[in-house]
Amino acid sequence: MGVIYGGRSGEHEVSVASAAAVMANLDRARYEPVPIRIERDGRWALADKPPTAASAADVIEQTRADVKALRAGREVHLLARPNEETLLTIDRTPGRGDDESRAVVTGVGIDVIFPVLHGPHGEDGTVQGLLELANVPYVGCGVLASALGMDKAAMKLAFAASHLPICPYAVVYRREVLTEPAAIADDLAGRLGLPLFVKPANLGSSVGISKARTHDELVTALRLAADYDRKVVVEAAVPNARELEVAVLGNDDPIASVPGEIVPSREFYDYDAKYLDGGSRLCIPADLPPAVAARLQAIALAAFRAVDGAGLSRVDFLIDGERGEIVLNEINTMPGFTTISMYSKLWTASGIAYPDLVDRLIALAIERHADKQQLRVSAF
Repeated sequence: MGVIYGGRSGEHEVSVASAAAVMANLDRARYEPVPIRIERDGRWALADKPPTAASAADVIEQTRADVKALRAGREVHLLARPNEETLLTIDRTPGRGDDESRAVVTGVGIDVIFPVLHGPHGEDGTVQGLLELANVPYVGCGVLASALGMDKAAMKLAFAASHLPICPYAVVYRREVLTEPAAIADDLAGRLGLPLFVKPANLGSSVGISKARTHDELVTALRLAADYDRKVVVEAAVPNARELEVAVLGNDDPIASVPGEIVPSREFYDYDAKYLDGGSRLCIPADLPPAVAARLQAIALAAFRAVDGAGLSRVDFLIDGERGEIVLNEINTMPGFTTISMYSKLWTASGIAYPDLVDRLIALAIERHADKQQLRVSAF
């Protein structure tokens, strides 16, 4: 079983930690894990040893300590066509002469792949598309769901089409922000009011997200988000919001976990609050009336189906602290997957332990792949 991790996104460290947890909890009697690391520059390598970091902070510390050791491994390429040899590894060694080199190519067959990738160039449908071309089973959502789950603007269109409760929002583009930021800020404040949350459309882990309370803060927030993406999503803030999350597991008949609540160490759950400062609290299960919990689970399943999800997702909500209204915030098609991540902890509280969760996801990947192989590929 191949485990792909790392990647070119700002969530590289989170991915490494997630992959370390997956590989540490695989049943070695059933699976032979193959660690496939994508470097920050996009190079793929067959790692000499699996990752071991327990958290994003640990990955950062290990990288500072020994970058060369973390990057050791043979060059590897995934074949973008059906083949018994899913991967080709290339071992480049010096030749006899000064200008000579020798490349030893070896094929590796992989039965199923777990792409534990977060953020762009991995969670957004790009790697999923490559795996579809290779016709290899893989854990998680397909190309469409992954792309929708990454693009917050397109995601909201899918949610709205399914009549799910979302907050008022607007989409602006990098070019507009760079050419007339003050005018854009005036228009957004007039249409949506203040305060506003400003987000890069295609990024995760709260990277590049700001809360703007004034016109000047809104201009600054727009410029920051535009540093990360060509498309920016601006949302009306939910008053005194509680942050709730529900995990989803399955293919055609998905199930929902108990809801959990995040009590962030900062004003909102940004990257540092999630992964670095350790001060945020997770309340699982969340203290909610049964009817509200059931409503959250129902909306989570509806959101999963709205994007044509498969395997796993985490669905995030806000509850208006003044009126109690539920707002669907977003769906994350490859959530943080360490043993202490919200997704796995929600399932532990719902009766599925981490090793069993990994087993189920692999089985779901194989099931979905087998189902797709039954489809006709020709009209004749």
